[in-house]
Amino acid sequence: MTEDLNATDASLRTREAAVVGHVEDGVVLDRAVFYARGGGQPGDTGVLRWDDGEVRVADTFKAGGEVVHRVEGGPPPVGARVTCDIDRDSRHRLMRTHAALHALSCTVVCDDAATTTGGNMEPGAARMDFELETIGAGFGREVEGKLKAGLSADRPVRVRFLPRAGALADPDLIRAKVNLIPETVDPIRVIEREGLDEQADAGTHVRSTAEVGPVRFARTENKGKTFERMRIELA
Repeated sequence: MTEDLNATDASLRTREAAVVGHVEDGVVLDRAVFYARGGGQPGDTGVLRWDDGEVRVADTFKAGGEVVHRVEGGPPPVGARVTCDIDRDSRHRLMRTHAALHALSCTVVCDDAATTTGGNMEPGAARMDFELETIGAGFGREVEGKLKAGLSADRPVRVRFLPRAGALADPDLIRAKVNLIPETVDPIRVIEREGLDEQADAGTHVRSTAEVGPVRFARTENKGKTFERMRIELA
């Protein structure tokens, strides 16, 4: 199985790896610096380089427990040593966006007794869906103010791993209405924003809340009874 380097150090941007196989949709390496899409976060893009050439990585995803790099063009041969370079600007914007989305979740769930029902992101913009009772006209401005205050505090963001049974026993770690963490995942990865909150999560994050930068609450969309969709953007 591919060693997922992102799980412990999301700051990595380049690493050497060995090609261990070809699949119908791409290349499998012995270790991955590219993030495989999941949990609403897109997969990384970038380039694989080796002695005899290079190829563009158009997407990264998981299939059969392996991280697959979908390439545009002829793949490097099995056994080749490759240098993996991700698109750094896109990754960093995704990390900032993901951290902002966690802050939004904490702000709404913790303060308004809501439950998250889904979410999605792209570099610089994201949305999260909540099961929430009616909200007032000034709700967006209030949430934006809390977001700015929470993120500007420059709190460290850390990764730790908890045994599955212990993580599932803590209702604050998994805020989704339906637990989508596969039963095979043990231990469970937890993202901690020091002094604020902890959430089970597999995505990439910045090292400090201040690294997110300014965030703007874009709008709220009512999608039905007790169903509110909230959109945020990096300013």
